[in-house]
Amino acid sequence: MPRMAEGHEMKHEPWVSLEEIAKHLGVSQDTVHRWIRLRGMPAHKVGRLWKFKVSQVDEWVQAGKAQDSEG
Repeated sequence: MPRMAEGHEMKHEPWVSLEEIAKHLGVSQDTVHRWIRLRGMPAHKVGRLWKFKVSQVDEWVQAGKAQDSEG
């Protein structure tokens, strides 16, 4: 197991569903699908379901990848 700096522990982050990530971001599920397809939103297909790590999606948003390129 990798060692972390003192005071920092590795934590298991659960996967969340498409519905949960859409609610977290305050957008529709259709928007999330569009961002996956057109903007490279971090998402993982598990069978027929999309799954997300909130921390990865938050980093993606903070990097400006979700910004509307129109108007």
